[in-house]
Amino acid sequence: MEYNTKRDKLILPEYGRHVQKMVDHCMTIEDREQRNEYAKYIITTMSQVNPAGKDASNYKQKLWDHLFIISDYKLDVDSPFAKPTREEQAEKPQPLKYKNSKITYRPYGSILESMLKRISELEEGEDKTILKEQAAQEMKKLYLLWNINTCDDDVLKKHFENLSEGKLQLPEDFQFRTTRSFMTNPKKKNANKKQQKKVVANVKKEKQK
Repeated sequence: MEYNTKRDKLILPEYGRHVQKMVDHCMTIEDREQRNEYAKYIITTMSQVNPAGKDASNYKQKLWDHLFIISDYKLDVDSPFAKPTREEQAEKPQPLKYKNSKITYRPYGSILESMLKRISELEEGEDKTILKEQAAQEMKKLYLLWNINTCDDDVLKKHFENLSEGKLQLPEDFQFRTTRSFMTNPKKKNANKKQQKKVVANVKKEKQK
């Protein structure tokens, strides 16, 4: 009995030993035309053995690439695609570059911080005041997503000033929305409004009778 531990290691195990043997046999075919035809037959077999990614646009090319890899790049057949090289496969992908931006307060993220910076650059006026207040309300909303149990409005105001580097101050009479208002489901709220309008309309009809 022949055990797998005594056999040659499979180059691409997902296609199995049967495909590996077919590729090995293909390399022994001397007639180029016959070798090309047999290679196409192997590609068909590979697509049946491992159909994963069949909908991908480069699926056929991937199969041909794998065929050459299984042959250790020694198979000499006519491919409809450029033949892969050992160097290309060994080449490591470039590491991803991540933006190293420090976040002052994690609950708010970097987007809100950038938003406050942009607001601070605007000229003083009604529009700037409205944007400041909207940004502050958004701060509370984000903070509640982070920690709903403790949310102090005075602390939020300090965070607001720190994030804007002291360039923005909220009006003295500014009030944050209540925690409950942030937690209200807008769909449910709209449904209640519709129900109220319906009741009012029914009452008006009754009075007209």
